[in-house]
Amino acid sequence: MKNTDGRRIYAHNENFEPHFTQIPDSTPGLEKDDEENVKFSFVNILHYHRPLIIMDEAHKARSRLSAEVVERINPACVVEFTATPTMGNVLYRVSPTELKAEEMVKLPFMLTEHKNWRNAINRAVTERRSLEKTASGDADYIRPIALIQAEPQGREATVDVIKQHLIENENVTEAAIAIATGSQRELDGIDLFDKRCPIKYIITIEALKEGWDCPFAYVFCSAQTVRSAVDIEQLLGRVMRMPYAKRREIDELNKAYAHVISPGFAEAAEEMHDKLMNMGFEDDEALDNIIPTQGTFEGFDDTPLGRAAQETPPLIFQVTEKPDLSKVRTFEDEKVQVERTDDGYQMKVTGHISEDQAEELVKIIPEPEQDKIRKTIKIHRDKFQRRPTPFEAGVPFAVPLLGVLVEGDLELASPDLCLELHGWDLNDYPARFEGNEFVYDDDAQTFEFDIKGNKVVYSHSDDTPIFRRGYISDKWDEPRLVRWLDRELHKMGKGAEFRQEVMMEFIRKCIHSLLNSGEFDLLALVRAKFLLVKALFEKIGRYRKQAYEKGFQATLLEGGAPVEASFDFSFDFKNNVYPSAGEAYRGAYTFKKHYYGNERIRDLKNNSEEFRCAQAIDTAKQVKHWVRNLPWGKEASFRLPTSTDYFYPDFVAELVDGRLFALEYKGKHIKDTADTLEKENIGKLWEEKSQGKCIFLLGLDKDDMGRDIHAQVKNKLA
Repeated sequence: MKNTDGRRIYAHNENFEPHFTQIPDSTPGLEKDDEENVKFSFVNILHYHRPLIIMDEAHKARSRLSAEVVERINPACVVEFTATPTMGNVLYRVSPTELKAEEMVKLPFMLTEHKNWRNAINRAVTERRSLEKTASGDADYIRPIALIQAEPQGREATVDVIKQHLIENENVTEAAIAIATGSQRELDGIDLFDKRCPIKYIITIEALKEGWDCPFAYVFCSAQTVRSAVDIEQLLGRVMRMPYAKRREIDELNKAYAHVISPGFAEAAEEMHDKLMNMGFEDDEALDNIIPTQGTFEGFDDTPLGRAAQETPPLIFQVTEKPDLSKVRTFEDEKVQVERTDDGYQMKVTGHISEDQAEELVKIIPEPEQDKIRKTIKIHRDKFQRRPTPFEAGVPFAVPLLGVLVEGDLELASPDLCLELHGWDLNDYPARFEGNEFVYDDDAQTFEFDIKGNKVVYSHSDDTPIFRRGYISDKWDEPRLVRWLDRELHKMGKGAEFRQEVMMEFIRKCIHSLLNSGEFDLLALVRAKFLLVKALFEKIGRYRKQAYEKGFQATLLEGGAPVEASFDFSFDFKNNVYPSAGEAYRGAYTFKKHYYGNERIRDLKNNSEEFRCAQAIDTAKQVKHWVRNLPWGKEASFRLPTSTDYFYPDFVAELVDGRLFALEYKGKHIKDTADTLEKENIGKLWEEKSQGKCIFLLGLDKDDMGRDIHAQVKNKLA
């Protein structure tokens, strides 16, 4: 962008002259005219002041032109927002696991590979119709939509060809199809949430425009054989949005569906894996969320052959050069086959593939392609050869939560429920500030500037005219200050629990406590009103916490209400992908019973105290499977309430006899703290109210009998 003629941002503008009176001509980087005079241009103003740039959809600003523009502006900092991140200085990342825990995304992805675009579209249409039938049983209106990525002009599966195929071969009405491309914008002005809207299929070529958001998109189908990474990532992102941002009761509506053209699942999954990684997934997390839905025998899905193919499909992948099979010596005859294709050669490997055999295959591949093929083989072995973990096999693992009987109905025990049942009244708490609850030291200094001759002089002034006594109080009196504080507290979320007259009287008494202290007058409180509202906010918050602690004690620990550990409210690990946050376990010891698999364990350091706990659980003959329960939030991990919030036992296990076991570990230096004792109390309550279904253990380095954690676990489970 060397030529900036005609661009207003770079043009000289006399109206900007006042801005340049303080900018030295010698300032480096400023653009100048042909006579070497600094241009009074907007870009020069930006360059001098070095603004903060906040850039949305930052993945699109990667061209040389974009870099030149940023360089001309000379920003102090560039903050980028994107759902399609690239490698760089990432300040903050929200993982898909976090989004799933917040019920914002559909996961996992059900991935189906096809040999040609017609098969892909046929299955995508069938899938969408099945989802539509399923969605009729949901409490909310959901009309599943399929996003179909066509090929550009000049190729086979163009927009027009796909539209005609849908109408003639898939029995789709023209009214149900919308085309969204640069030249055809049939979605403009359409409300896809309207129940009268007939659109069920959207055909596009590239990514949909920024801001497009319809979480009814459930099925992604790409008819492209050569696909743009950014476009696919953007379209996958559209399909991941959760309808109405909450988990649906019907599990099929919590998943996303993808149909792509590929010779085999492993190659399709490798491509999808890379796309999900670019979208912010961790490596293991991306692989966990790609689920195969069929093998290579299309058309036989409802037959024994089709079901067998879905379980153990062959490994199929493409290479550019014909591999030398004479160097493959560890495979039986006919286990490795090569066929010529339009794009090179297709390799097909049937049967079990060992690690040594995998490397043998990689070595006969051209070196530039080896890393990609190595990953493809790894995905195939991981998905189809490794013994599935209990989670992958869909083994149930639900753990009952604590519930409270309220007027005959069981409700989930929570801080808000305990507060509601016990009740709290602001009138029960002192309406006065004590100690350092409110501190205000007005140390503002005033200086007086004047002119003497042609010199500017200044001196300290003892007078602060704008805050002279009587100046503010003429406009502010005590009732007005009370009303102002009441309004501000409501804006901050305080006050809704109380009648306004109760809140205003509480505020009035607190103000009087300050006025009566002799340290403040009304003028000072008005000047400090923003600090005052903050102090009131924090004071009411402390009182609410005290009220909850009393309610928790009375409701749960003192028998104020009937309590049950009930499967009516349970946390089900089967329906939750294991969080990817925290450091992955890298120890030499292989855990055999972890619900998500040894490779997926997080936040467990080798030879740590928690490691010994995990070993004790993993080796106990009574344990069926267990999980390292991470403090990831109440929607992502098993939790029990405390007087402050929740706590997450370090380990949760299901026993062979069906009972549930929770273990919270505490080192000897904190085994007698109030926090530890409270967790032990609520854990024992959970066990007591489970009618024999649950067991809780507060594990210690050494218990009172001198037993180590292995002996403690063994004794508890005996």
